[in-house]
Amino acid sequence: HVFDELGANVIVIGSEPNGFNINEGIGSTHPKTLQKAVLEHGADLGIAFDGDGDRLIMVDHEGSIVDGDGILYIIACSRLEQPNGLKGKVVGTSMTNLGLELALKELGVDLLRTDVGDRFILEALNDNDWSLGGEPSGHIICRDRTTTGDGIVAALQVLAAMVFSGSSLRDLSLGMPRLPQVLVNVGLGEAVATQIMEDDRVNAAVADAEATLGANGRVLLRPSGTEPLIRVMVEGTEAAQVTDLANAIADAVRNVAAS
Repeated sequence: HVFDELGANVIVIGSEPNGFNINEGIGSTHPKTLQKAVLEHGADLGIAFDGDGDRLIMVDHEGSIVDGDGILYIIACSRLEQPNGLKGKVVGTSMTNLGLELALKELGVDLLRTDVGDRFILEALNDNDWSLGGEPSGHIICRDRTTTGDGIVAALQVLAAMVFSGSSLRDLSLGMPRLPQVLVNVGLGEAVATQIMEDDRVNAAVADAEATLGANGRVLLRPSGTEPLIRVMVEGTEAAQVTDLANAIADAVRNVAAS
């Protein structure tokens, strides 16, 4: 109702819960439904929350997704134009797109990365008395507005930025070029993740990829906390190269796991 009260013409979808259909084909975890609706209705933008309302993903008028990284960038830019400014660094995670880090650096703002999880972001914000952090999945914490992640609060910050700047969501998000990012999940079977990540063959594959990317990319290996697998993430400026490097590391992980 808050968007109605602020004068927006709101078209609501996915608002018929039955106790079982939470996040089922709708919301921030399934934004394709919202993308389609935005285009069908000719809407200025779309707003998607998850079932408990602490995640936000947006869609611009052309149907393109603006994820948590893009939302962080828009809010950071808006804060920098306000009298109180942006307090401290912006906090992201190990999965935050390198494009956000580079875009913020152009603004004179540093990015601090934490482990994946909004609790680590909030911990870093509290420890340093900073104001803004979030994850690509849409957990956005505006500590200068509230004490925890809140999708509605985050959406209001983006809408305010649009109103104050007179720009569309798409125009505001274009300031952050997104670098190609490939994530490969490698099943481990009975193998132990920590042993695989310490193996010389895996480390050699990672070192080769890092040498190839240089300062224009990064590599991350992270064991899943809930499944027997290792997540291989590679970012860089060339999509084909990023894919090849991610697959090469994933192959090394598979070979070690099978040996």
